[in-house]
Amino acid sequence: METSEAKRLFEKLKIRTLLDLALILPSSYEDTRLSGRIEEGKIQTFEARVLEVEDRGAQMKVRFELSRFRVQMTGVFFRATPYHRKLFTPGTHHVIRGKVGRFRQWLQITQPQSLKHYGTLLARYKTPLKESEIRALIDTYVTEQNLYTEGLESLEVQTLLRFHFPERYALEASTDYDDATRRVLKFVEAYNHLRKLRSKRHDYPAIKALRGSAEPFIRGLPFTLTEDQRRVIGDVAADLGRRDRAAKRMIIGDVGSGKTMVILAAAAIAGKDRSLLMAPTSILARQLYEEACKHLPSDLRVALVMQNGQEGEYRHADFIIGTHALLYLDDLPPAALVMVDEQHRFGTKQRAMLEAMVSRGERRPHYLQFSATPIPRTQAMMESELVEVSLITSTPFEKSVHSQVIGRKDFPRLLQHIESELAQDHQVLIVYPLVEESSEIPYQSIDEARGFWEKRYEGVYVTHGRDRNKEEVLLNFRKEGRILLATTVIEVGISLPRLTTIVIVGAERLGLATLHQLRGRVGRNGLESWCYLYTNAEKSERLERFCETTSGFEIARLDLLYRNSGDILDGTIQSGQKFRWLDLAEDEEIVRQAKARLGERQTEGG
Repeated sequence: METSEAKRLFEKLKIRTLLDLALILPSSYEDTRLSGRIEEGKIQTFEARVLEVEDRGAQMKVRFELSRFRVQMTGVFFRATPYHRKLFTPGTHHVIRGKVGRFRQWLQITQPQSLKHYGTLLARYKTPLKESEIRALIDTYVTEQNLYTEGLESLEVQTLLRFHFPERYALEASTDYDDATRRVLKFVEAYNHLRKLRSKRHDYPAIKALRGSAEPFIRGLPFTLTEDQRRVIGDVAADLGRRDRAAKRMIIGDVGSGKTMVILAAAAIAGKDRSLLMAPTSILARQLYEEACKHLPSDLRVALVMQNGQEGEYRHADFIIGTHALLYLDDLPPAALVMVDEQHRFGTKQRAMLEAMVSRGERRPHYLQFSATPIPRTQAMMESELVEVSLITSTPFEKSVHSQVIGRKDFPRLLQHIESELAQDHQVLIVYPLVEESSEIPYQSIDEARGFWEKRYEGVYVTHGRDRNKEEVLLNFRKEGRILLATTVIEVGISLPRLTTIVIVGAERLGLATLHQLRGRVGRNGLESWCYLYTNAEKSERLERFCETTSGFEIARLDLLYRNSGDILDGTIQSGQKFRWLDLAEDEEIVRQAKARLGERQTEGG
């Protein structure tokens, strides 16, 4: 096959690697080998002689003798054509193929084919290509030598070849996979994906090695960092200390795990060589600015840049914190470290723009991304082929959050609880699924519910995603509010130290990861807190299991499990990547083995 033609077909299939091709397994098999026994319900092939023909116009019956088995079989044509009448005449010999059934006492095949060529077992594929084109690709590229060259071992190579070339390996014509075969296919799929990620990674030399110390900053804190925080700061320090390769690290920490201290430690290490931090909202940017001013050494100058103004002189600052307003500055000074908080809230282009603004030719700034959306460990292992990944799985203090599924009958008890918390000067958040009434969703909207709360209680605030003043509303609520009615706009954002109760209406409509982010709004300062999942559903195993754990990483795994999905969700890489066999919720060990194999090959220079 010509290389140019193969390239065109690969593009049409939207695949990039030989293993992508090898993993397109047959959807069925066409078995034209002569059958050794008669099995009802199966498509079979027999040598047959026509004994007699009964022609009834549209319908034609042909009585065959299967000489090998010394039995007779009827062939029925419900729409007989002149071709059939000419082909099947008494005394003629055929090799017939069709699904064997029984009508009364007679063996029967409906619409039997007369085969010119037989004796083969051919794999059939469902692809956008013609059968001849996919067959040519498979024959040319899916060879034993090529599969070994790709890094597969004997069991994986033989498993794939058996499916594509069944005759050569005397395979039964079946697309059913046993557990051992499925495990092999999962491994090959994981290994192939990891190789593709590794090939996409591009490293650049750093603008500068940053070898400042975070210890003075850490010693000056009025609290002790967790082991996780110290470990991740160590990872970051090692990254920033290199000049031959600019750091690319993602730090993923559960809600309230203390990522802010890692951000400030990185800024302290960068010191006078300057660092930038881009945050998705002005509220988050201001919170980070306030924390930086409070905890960083006094000789580090900090500035805040937002659309509606700035604090400090960013042209001369050592640590510049801002929103996407940073992207529109004409005079942003050079920086050796770029950080992005809640990185998934920015587009790829926005993140690249910020990095490009402070790059110097081939030399790039060190780059750290932060996310409060935990992902399954399996996914973290995969993404580490593209960027280094650090997980913060513990929190600085033990949160006491009680989670419970409630329904309409529990509403009076919920009101009593809310009144008890308000009496202690605590705050309550109620998350509604909609702003306005909808006949599609069987829950109240904010517009329908607000009258009840505003009439009954003082200090009720309302905001949602379309509210242009939502940040101002949230700031005012933090200072003096009692009850906040909102949509999931509150999912990631402002710190509300007095918030002890969250009620999520229509909780079954949200993914577990979103529920966890919402639950993370309460108990931020160690206060005993409550998360109520309000649902009309009689029973929800998914919500009950959510209530049993507070680990974001376990919840991310459960989210995948209940989505019944091999998708990569909310990833930094190929969001929406689908796997046919691999299950990120269950197959951590298989991914670990595939990653180890890839590491071995890299060490060997393979």
